[in-house]
Amino acid sequence: MDQIDRNILFHMENQARLSMTELGKLVGLSQPAVTERVKRLEESGVIEGYRTIINPQKLGKQSTSYLLFQTRECTAFLDFCRMSPEVVECYRVSGEHNYLLKVMTDSIADLEAFGNQCDKYGTYTTLIAMSSPIASKNLIDEPQFLISKES
Repeated sequence: MDQIDRNILFHMENQARLSMTELGKLVGLSQPAVTERVKRLEESGVIEGYRTIINPQKLGKQSTSYLLFQTRECTAFLDFCRMSPEVVECYRVSGEHNYLLKVMTDSIADLEAFGNQCDKYGTYTTLIAMSSPIASKNLIDEPQFLISKES
């Protein structure tokens, strides 16, 4: 992956809906050339997919929490997590706990009900998010140089 690919990824990470023509202009390539590079980035797995970011509060999800979970019933617990709409992310972690879950619910009462369902799988610690000053960060930094249209 060269600097042009990193530049493409920078722009796509910030605005995935750019047309290939617009993206080509931003990185100094023709539309066919930038399309081919994006295709190669997709085929190599650097670009895994495209998503729409949805505001959870607009869907009534007022509570975001993280559960540090310890279980000996990993298979059953993971099946439960896969089937639970409240679980939006699940990570296998090292240390005292096996898993870290990101859970979104309509209310704290719904979080409590979810916790009650979890009780049969093991023990957990719940961390309630009060705000997210850094909701997400881009993986690709702004390019060190910008390609001039005249080059």
